[in-house]
This record gives sequence, structure tokens and C-alpha cells, in this order.
Amino acid sequence: MITVILCAAGSGIRANLPDNKIFFETGGLSVLSRSLSAFAPFAGEMLVAVREEDTARVRALLAPYPQARTVPGGKTRAESVFSALQEAKGDIVLVHDAARPFVSHALIVRCIAGVKSYGSAICALPVHDTVARVSEGVIADMPPRDALYSLQTPQGFFTADLLRAYRCAAEDGSLPSFTDDSGVYAKYVAPPHIFQGDRANEKLTSPEDFAPPARVGFGVDTHAFAHQDELDRGIARLNLSYIKLGGAVVPSDRELEAHSDGDVLCHALMDALLSAIGERDIGVQFPTDDPAYAGADSMKLLAAVMEKVRAAGFCVQNASLTVLAERPRLSPYIESIRQNLRAALGCDAVAVAAGTNEKLGYIGEGRGITCCALVLLREGA
Repeated sequence: MITVILCAAGSGIRANLPDNKIFFETGGLSVLSRSLSAFAPFAGEMLVAVREEDTARVRALLAPYPQARTVPGGKTRAESVFSALQEAKGDIVLVHDAARPFVSHALIVRCIAGVKSYGSAICALPVHDTVARVSEGVIADMPPRDALYSLQTPQGFFTADLLRAYRCAAEDGSLPSFTDDSGVYAKYVAPPHIFQGDRANEKLTSPEDFAPPARVGFGVDTHAFAHQDELDRGIARLNLSYIKLGGAVVPSDRELEAHSDGDVLCHALMDALLSAIGERDIGVQFPTDDPAYAGADSMKLLAAVMEKVRAAGFCVQNASLTVLAERPRLSPYIESIRQNLRAALGCDAVAVAAGTNEKLGYIGEGRGITCCALVLLREGA
């Protein structure tokens, strides 16, 4: 049987969180729940080391996992693991930081296989940066990088061996000094064996680890071409020789019906940006019944939306836009549109595509244009 020990007795202090970081939700699941669900298919027993004040909340999260239960956490990580080891019933034990919620099944399988083959299995990644040992603010030594690895979890062992090592550390008083299970095993049992880790298997520790790394927004807009009888009656207001798309002037035999300048591409893009920051759409931001926006330049409205994006603490990482129109022919104007939008968004990664609707529906019949926009925002300026 395999026992999994999840170290969850920390707090949210380093992450500037109000409580234990294992309760932080990412993608609708708590950090602890993600770790539990990753190990559940492999574990006959899961022991979650927690602080006394967190026990009730953790037990509620354990409800879907009948093989899971809490054990008292210690003041240090090593004390928490030792507490859990003394209750472990499995032949093999996997120790994992609960705050590494993105551990994959492939890593867990490699860990178990490593224990069966070598008696120990330590998840590790080669260090790519130059590493220095610093003493009193100056570099004292620079060990060769090719011999250095950063250690992750899970770390797997035969339970009896790891328990023996922890008992030795407890007896000689060195237990609180260990920050990693491989260190205890190395000192009292044997040099542990490593296996290839995964950069996605990061430990959530600092405030930036818990900040939303990106926001996605989607927008779609449609404008109809003005009918000939409306043109004759003077209902359409714009110059009949062109339409505007992404700030570019595109020759056209009909204008697009709109309260503003009818730049349907800008309108879809603005809705995508607003949705990414949780704001209402352009119909709310720039009402069609407000005379102030009659014939408004959509590129100026886009600039106003970008001010909202920046005020929310984000910038555009990339944008992808598609125009569906049977007419006019847009390919000669795509690069001009791209350049306009790149400048407006402050982002080089702007893709613009145009296609027809194969003569189907209102687009195929030449009665209107539809545009779709997808944006990715990241924090920062």
C-alpha cells in the first residue's frame, strides 16, 4: 500500500494571505483539493498534516476522499512529516508539499517506480542559473552549476527506512533543522536517488504566485450594411466610399449602420478588453442613445478602454482578431489594421485574419460584417 503525506501545516504569511494558502482557490478548486485529487488514484492512505486551527476546514475538503484523514502538524515541516510517519500504514510513503497543486500523474508514477527500483525517489530539476554561496553580503563561493539540482516533491521512500531516519534525527535533536525529507534520508540511511521533475510543479509561496497571472477576454460584434432605400432617404450618415476597420479606411460601396463610425473590429476588441477586466460592454460604456458618441472615432474609444485596462493593473500580451465579411475585399488592408491596433494596444503580438462565410447567411449574402476578438492580458505596465 502507498501512503501519501501532504504537508499542509503552514500559513499564508509569506504570501500575504489572510489564512493558510492551502485554502486559496485556483480554477475553482482549493490548492489542497488539487493536491488531494492528484494523489487519490495512487494512495491507499492520505495523511494531511495541519495546524489545529485549520483542522475543521481541512476535514471538510477531505470528504470526497475516504482514504484521507488529518494528523497534527508540527512547528516545522520536519516535525509535521514525523508526526504523519508514525501513523503511516503503507509500505511506500510519498511526501508532498500540499502547496504544489500542479503535480502531474506522470511525476507520481515516476516517483513510485523510483522507490521500487532504488529505495528512494526525489523529484529534482537541474539548476540553470549560476548559483553562489554568499557570506556577509559578498560571494564566497560559486559551485559548478552542472552538479546542482533544485529539489521538488513528491519524494518517495520505503516507509520503514524514512521513519527510522526521522527517529534518529529526533533522538539527536537535529530534526527541526531539516527542510527536506531527502536530507534526513541522506544523513541516516543512504544517498537518495533523483528523478526528473517538472517546472510546472512549482510551490506556491510568494504573493505573486497567488496573483492572477493573466486574464482572457472575448468580444464579438456585428454591424449591418445600410440598405439602398435608407441611403436614398439620407438615413445613413457616413461617406459612402468607405468603411472603417481597426482604424483603417477600407473602400466600400456601402457604409455600416452604427451610432459611432461603425468600426466593428474595434468594437469587438473593446468588448474583449472590457470583459477581461470584468467591466461592462461598450453598450454601457458608450451608450448609443448618448449624442456625445454620434459618429465617434472608435480608435479614440479604444484608447479610453485601454486607460481602463491600465488602471486595472494590466497590459495586453497578445490579441487575435477575425473579420468575417463577404465584401469588401480586406486582404490589402490587413497589415495597416495590424499596425494601427499594435500602436493602440501597446503590443506587437496582434494577429488579424479575414475570411468570408462561403455565401452563407447574412454575411455570405453581403448584408453585414461580424468580428471576433480574443485578448490575453497580463499584470504590469
